[in-house]
Amino acid sequence: MKRYALVTCGNRGIGFEACRQLAKVGFTVILASRDESKGLRAVDELKSENLDILYHKLDVTSRDDVDKIVRFIEKEIGRLDVLVNNAGVYLDEGRNLLDIEDEVMKTTKDVNLMGPFYLCRAIVPIMNKNKYGRIVNVSSGLGSVSSMSAGTGAYKISKAALNSLTRIIAAEVDSKQIKVNSLSPGWVRTGMGGKHANRTPKEATEGIIWLATLPEDGPTGGFFRDQKQLSW
Repeated sequence: MKRYALVTCGNRGIGFEACRQLAKVGFTVILASRDESKGLRAVDELKSENLDILYHKLDVTSRDDVDKIVRFIEKEIGRLDVLVNNAGVYLDEGRNLLDIEDEVMKTTKDVNLMGPFYLCRAIVPIMNKNKYGRIVNVSSGLGSVSSMSAGTGAYKISKAALNSLTRIIAAEVDSKQIKVNSLSPGWVRTGMGGKHANRTPKEATEGIIWLATLPEDGPTGGFFRDQKQLSW
């Protein structure tokens, strides 16, 4: 049976590499991006590697866009096996929480939390219908409440909230059929992580592939890096 995966913000960085690696292990991957021209260029590059990649425009903060991609999945495919909530913003690096503007907090919340919420709410019924699903929420070690400190508060709060979303949804679905986990990819050399980061996108996506292909007895409701449980 053909397997299908959806990766948000798949046109660059971790998302792009996740699309590549998922396709290499046999998935047909829907690469979704807010910028259509960048997304289509990314699809062309991956198709040149003989990988099975589809494209769909998606702004994760738009419920209309979410509805459109769900209708596409239901009409054209009929199933979705894996959802990788990768889209994210990092707008307040090093800034004190009480100094940031309303718009920075709102945008961070909308992309990093509400986007995954909208998609999970829309996609889980499809997974329930097919009695199978793997959801990977790309979080961050900065979202660990146990080690949280000053600075970059909007981002940290959004990722802590994403971890909470992970745990709650994991508890509300059939744990044998649907696995929902958070992943910290580490410090990765991407546009967000910068050129001095100590991990490549390929290294970062190894955990995504692991969580996307968990067996029935695999973990759910967890927070992982390199297949090791992290503290919430």
